Amino acid sequence: MSGGPGGEDEREEGEMVVATRVISYREALNEAIRLEMRRDPTVVIMGEDIAGGAGIGHIESVGAWGGVLGVTKSLVSEFGRQRVLDTPISEAGFIGAAVGAAVTGLRPIAELMFVDFFGVCMDQIFNQGAKLRYMFGGKAKVPMVIRTMIGAGFRAAGQHSGCHYSVFTHMPGLKTVVPSTPYDAKGLLISAIRDDDPVIFFEHMLLYDMEGEVPEGEYTIPLGQADIKRAGRDVTVVAIGRMVHIALEAAERLAAGDGVSLEVVDPRTLSPLDEETIINSVKKTHHLVVVDEDNPRCSLATDIVALVTTRAIEYLDGPPQMVTAPHTVVPFSPVLEDLYIPSPDKVIQAVNAALGRQ
Repeated sequence: MSGGPGGEDEREEGEMVVATRVISYREALNEAIRLEMRRDPTVVIMGEDIAGGAGIGHIESVGAWGGVLGVTKSLVSEFGRQRVLDTPISEAGFIGAAVGAAVTGLRPIAELMFVDFFGVCMDQIFNQGAKLRYMFGGKAKVPMVIRTMIGAGFRAAGQHSGCHYSVFTHMPGLKTVVPSTPYDAKGLLISAIRDDDPVIFFEHMLLYDMEGEVPEGEYTIPLGQADIKRAGRDVTVVAIGRMVHIALEAAERLAAGDGVSLEVVDPRTLSPLDEETIINSVKKTHHLVVVDEDNPRCSLATDIVALVTTRAIEYLDGPPQMVTAPHTVVPFSPVLEDLYIPSPDKVIQAVNAALGRQ
């Protein structure tokens, strides 16, 4: 497993001993951006309210907001407003500017505040950023990252709570990343910033306060490398983003109550997708459950089920199961929103169905 350091203060990477400490998912992302901006002067960040009042005399006491949930807080104090750019509320404008900046020599990080806003700037993402390298025969590079928030449970209503990573995973030319832990968030974001293709980086709102051990210095996690978050023998559970933690809770309960052993696989990146890790896990367990907070039609859940049934159907001892959000808009009602989100109980029901115990 490569999901990050365990309970020690230090861990070994090759021959190096790397000190670790406990920080939040939010802090891990901030640290990744800070380290890359120090290392590479071509890295710039842009978005709505990512700098705030810092450095502006008449509103300086307001401080630096750091975006709607504070991920970029204080970066403007170190790097200044030439590299930390507050933008107008015009996603088409600043996402388009990021594409142009990437093609002409910078490595921009653009914050699309909520993924649900992608419709405003879809031409810039899909028809420009994702296609330019291909259309110029590889002579143009588009090294940009679009960071965006996803996920229900924050009581932010339908226009601010979707996942929608399946939409972007469908598009050739884009890479899609969905980290589930602080360790993964930092290592994957550094890799995304250094990548020469456009990367959409999805951050679940309910993970920002989650804490975990993270090395102090820079490190990278290759895009396209899944992680087995929990080894098991009975059922493979492929879970995406926050759903990794839902699956791990279900795994704990099943192990304690019924002795059922789940293997929890976190793809970490959806394009490229580490197909071999998923296939090899199913070959071992002979059962599959996919847990995906995105809507079910044309989703990553259906894609992963299709992958396994076309490449490893002879290893399956029961029908694959999917645990997803319903095919509806995220409701604002707290009771309905909680019902909307896949839960450990629903994962346990799906595991029992996969094992033929229902």
